Amino acid sequence: MPLTEPVLTKRIPTPPWGDAADRHTVGYQEYAATGGYGTLAMALKMNPEAILDIVKDSQLRGRGGAGFPCGLKWSFLPEPDGGRRYLAINSDEAEPCTFKDRLLIDFDPHLVLEGIAITCYACRLDTAYFFIRGEYRTQVTIVENAIREAYEHGVFGSQGPLGTTGDFAVECYLHRSAGAYICGEETGLMEAIEGKRAWPRIKPPFPAVKGIFGRPTIINNVETLAAVVGIIEHGAQWWKSMGCESSIGAPPSYGPKLMGVSGHVNRPGCYEVDLGIPLNKLVETYCGGMRGGKRYKGAIAGGVSMGVLGPDQFEAEMDFDIGRKYQVLGLGTACPTIFDEDTDMVAVARNIARFFAKESCGQCTPCREGSAWMYKLLCRIEAGDATSKDLDLLLELAGSMGVMSGTTICGLADGNNWAIRTIVNKFRDEFEARVRFASVPSGAVSRAAQDE
Repeated sequence: MPLTEPVLTKRIPTPPWGDAADRHTVGYQEYAATGGYGTLAMALKMNPEAILDIVKDSQLRGRGGAGFPCGLKWSFLPEPDGGRRYLAINSDEAEPCTFKDRLLIDFDPHLVLEGIAITCYACRLDTAYFFIRGEYRTQVTIVENAIREAYEHGVFGSQGPLGTTGDFAVECYLHRSAGAYICGEETGLMEAIEGKRAWPRIKPPFPAVKGIFGRPTIINNVETLAAVVGIIEHGAQWWKSMGCESSIGAPPSYGPKLMGVSGHVNRPGCYEVDLGIPLNKLVETYCGGMRGGKRYKGAIAGGVSMGVLGPDQFEAEMDFDIGRKYQVLGLGTACPTIFDEDTDMVAVARNIARFFAKESCGQCTPCREGSAWMYKLLCRIEAGDATSKDLDLLLELAGSMGVMSGTTICGLADGNNWAIRTIVNKFRDEFEARVRFASVPSGAVSRAAQDE
């Protein structure tokens, strides 16, 4: 059964972002009047293990980028030992071209808070840190107000959720990010919450065993936690009736997904659709087609770190199989950026490389030096002052740094090299048109022009 009515966005106006006067954030009273927190009340009457089983059976995959099974992640937690156990809500959302979590925060923050409370009960966690992007100044105020309302109505606090008795209670705190992209990496996020520089940690140990302040920690994305509410309310089979099965024998892509579309389309925005929707259908049905009637040229699959889809991949299915089927890193945040026929893909690559070079934390030499060199090489290629050897060196750099190559702690380098590698490989002719044969010394043409 395809998505026939909104699940995550049922309280959000369509289109959501219009004139400032039309914006409306759902407060506690309105949320409760439309059934909000009823699922939490139902969950509190269940055994935590039963909730975990429902989430595992739903095969909900994380909506933050990696697509890791949510229930499986929860099951990694050790048994409670009387000490603190944490939930970190990742709303850093600093991936370029990504803005789908912001939709939920702007208009229905209590849906996320209900998901937080249910997750804490299921995993027996007592402290939640809502980690939000530092640049989301308006959204910080919205979340602060929602958390305050949740405390006032007994969702959070020392008395137990919704007046329940027993030893379970949740404290929820808002924590603003320092503003760096690396803060969104899960171990860098934990370091930032602890008040330290957001340098990613070496794993193992994994957060479920040794996370915030050395205690068991679960890290989930905003959209993932919002999805938990519907799954517990309606059941795993309901969730699995939406989305799609895998076409390559991999885990399925069940449920709806928020997809933030930007770039050269008539109606950029964030849309709730079934996982597995073809990219061209997303653009034509929801976004009003290509802007100005121009032809499609390429697209970033789901945040710049995922790489690009080529001219012949406009019909790519937007599900978790996309990486293996279309030679990109993965679905990522499922927020595609669309390029039309006039886009300079060399400039796109240079701009992406500049971002990663600036955002590298500098902890790992291959990422720190490699990202900077990739940016310099792309600047040289864009300016027409490079040889074919520079292009070969660019691809060599892109293929030799990152977690997958075993040379870095986190995946920032992988995001850089997959972005650049896919752009060069799928638009090779544009790069070759900007370089000279290696027999011509680099810079010779420029110097000759200056001599004239």
